[in-house]
Amino acid sequence: MRSDPPGSDAPDHSGAPSSAERSAGDGVPAVVGPGTAAADLVRARTLLLESGGRGRGRGGEKRLDAESLRDALVDLHEFWLGTRALELGITAGSGMAIVAVGGLGRRELLPHSDLDLVLLHDGKQGSGLSETADALWYPLWDAHIKLDHSVRTPDQAVKVAAADLTAALGLLEARHIAGDAALSSTLVTAVRAQWRAQIRGRFDELADQAADRWRRSGEIAHRIEPDLKHGRGGLRDLQLLDALAAAQLTDRMPGFSPDSPGGGLPGAHKHLLDVRTELHRAAGRARDVLRAQDADEIGDALRLGDRFDLARVLSDSARTVSYSVDVGLRTARAALPKRTLSALRRGPVRRPLDEGVVEHAGEVVLARDAQPARDPALVLRVAAASARTGLPMSAATLARLAEAAPELREPWPREALDELLALLGSGRRLIDAVEALDRTGLWGRLLPEWGAVRDLPPRDAAHTWTVDRHLVEACAHAGALTTRVSRPDLLVLGALVHDIGKGRGGDHSVVGAELATQIGNRLGLWPSDVALLSAMVRHHLLLPETATRRDLDDPETVARVVEAVGGDTVLLELLHALAEADSLATGPGVWGDWKSSLISQLVIRCRLLTAGEALPGPEEVDPAHRALAADGGLHVELAPGTARAPMTVTVIAPDVPGLLSRAAGVLALHSLQVHSASVRSHAGSAVDSFVVSPRFGEPPSAALLRQDLGRSLAGELDLGRRLAEKEKAYGENAVREQREGLAPPRVLWVEDSTTASVVLELRAADRTGLLHRVAGALEAQGATVRWARVVTLGASVVDVFALDLGGPATRARRRQLEAAVLATVGGD
Repeated sequence: MRSDPPGSDAPDHSGAPSSAERSAGDGVPAVVGPGTAAADLVRARTLLLESGGRGRGRGGEKRLDAESLRDALVDLHEFWLGTRALELGITAGSGMAIVAVGGLGRRELLPHSDLDLVLLHDGKQGSGLSETADALWYPLWDAHIKLDHSVRTPDQAVKVAAADLTAALGLLEARHIAGDAALSSTLVTAVRAQWRAQIRGRFDELADQAADRWRRSGEIAHRIEPDLKHGRGGLRDLQLLDALAAAQLTDRMPGFSPDSPGGGLPGAHKHLLDVRTELHRAAGRARDVLRAQDADEIGDALRLGDRFDLARVLSDSARTVSYSVDVGLRTARAALPKRTLSALRRGPVRRPLDEGVVEHAGEVVLARDAQPARDPALVLRVAAASARTGLPMSAATLARLAEAAPELREPWPREALDELLALLGSGRRLIDAVEALDRTGLWGRLLPEWGAVRDLPPRDAAHTWTVDRHLVEACAHAGALTTRVSRPDLLVLGALVHDIGKGRGGDHSVVGAELATQIGNRLGLWPSDVALLSAMVRHHLLLPETATRRDLDDPETVARVVEAVGGDTVLLELLHALAEADSLATGPGVWGDWKSSLISQLVIRCRLLTAGEALPGPEEVDPAHRALAADGGLHVELAPGTARAPMTVTVIAPDVPGLLSRAAGVLALHSLQVHSASVRSHAGSAVDSFVVSPRFGEPPSAALLRQDLGRSLAGELDLGRRLAEKEKAYGENAVREQREGLAPPRVLWVEDSTTASVVLELRAADRTGLLHRVAGALEAQGATVRWARVVTLGASVVDVFALDLGGPATRARRRQLEAAVLATVGGD
């Protein structure tokens, strides 16, 4: 027998109506009629599952929602098994019983779940037992119904459960279906008694098993394609909680308050089951991983909205389950029966942590004399103590605070603000503390604006986290940068709220600045600090966007930034640190030495301009490169970088049309990702520099790059064909799915300065040789690229080209170039 891990302790089946009886007035097709052929069961299942899409089925019948479908499937299989049991003599007093585990045992049978059944007997049937078992199993096998089965006495089943943890977890959810109910009751009672008696010796294995599963499957809340069954925060974790409850170590329900998001644990359980039910129905087979391409269909079927709305519901549900499991495991470990000598020792000592806050049994709890109703800052003091010590907050303490703690008056008392700043400045330990407050409804009381970003999925593939988790991650990273700024308090506050305007429509920086003013006033900040906090949120993208998408040698670029910050060097300093914290919290690869150096250069130039000093001029061509350019030959140099910093490839060659695109194509052919490119000239030769990094492996030699570039310029190397082959080898389907999952490509135009140059900004999905294709399209249209900068954000890119159009930058001319670029990006 294959048994699933633990499920709910549902009562024994006792005369539940058949599906035909229960749904006679619901437009659901009648299921099993007279006779017990398994083919009838299959036909009835098919009628239930093929009842059309949203609204009505193929024959106009009402479509069952996810929960009703599960109920109908349970009733259908119970009716068939009950009828078959009567025919085979499996009745009350027969010494035989049919027991269900798995989905049917939990009353959570999904459209394509296996049937997990045990034929239980008292050992007195002799040779007739085998015939009865065959008569029960073979019709199901012949009908191609997936079946996991076993034939055991209660004692045999109990012995298996004692030796195999997975079998024990499965038998904890055993439920009587038909036959001798007393026999089933004997099994259930014995298995649960044994589980309670052995839990002290099996708890570590149970916890390790869960941790291994989480490592394999990841967190549902923060995965693009989550595993709804095995992932952290999934259905297996709910069954784990049931197993702990069966051992009488926890009550399965941590202290959720009416303010808790998502309806607490029951709501999370239903959402996860509903999504997995529709996933089975949409896929036509058993499936646990929600693929990105199926999310819109499932969101629509559940009337939740599109894939982003579905992702938000899943994140909320999974985080609620994850928090509950953390509390359940912690509570269970503390409640484990003690060994003989340990039981005689003195209980845990209450160690003071702060006013009204103590440590007890490894958790942060309230002191005996604490008065939550008279201490408005107590919630934040408890959270700050938890973050400072790394100890979790007791679920009972959070429940008491949720029930008794008063609302903070506006403006906040200074003590409350100080505790908030202590919490925000505690680094990585901040994350678990805020999560616990949020899951129990306390964080939303402190920051009512949080509701709009809670569990909000990112729209950009570069973002790893939901928006609310990204804000907390940014705050944790900002905590490590506080010694670099003169106002560490405003840095962590700005990191916490810099994206608070998302999820409300409009420019999130503008909306967020208004909300930051509202929040700052509520916290009791000085008016000047409120203005500074609002400016941080309004301009939190100013430095990274300018540094990576504009020409830093253009004085007009620097002047615009200084004007935007009002010449305020404190604000500039805060924005610099916030840009780093924001990037680090976005995802892997978003922050690095290249991006750091660009922003640092911009900040230095802004400080010089603010101080009235002269800005450094454009970097001149290196004397060694001038000498190479004078000889009129083809030269390629590769300057190595560090472990994190990209390297520089310099191409010196006669300045001919198409040189930039061909050089970019050769770099792409050798798996070098281009971050930026500058185009200069000397003595009739082009001096083009590319900041690159290998996508994988070791970089090619400069000699190999020179050889392939020479062949391309001579017409001996078809770069277009070779790059297409490379993209196909890389995984053509994956590349196309990547592009389909993102917003369509877009072109923006920005004036570079008072010169004739304009900036074309392309936002699109990344693909092999993209810079080669775009540069080639611009060159074919007669535009000269002065410099280019490429930013890769996950599966997306922002490519910026400063262009000399060779004439007026008319609207028609821009449309012509835009059409050429978009055609190139979309082409295969």
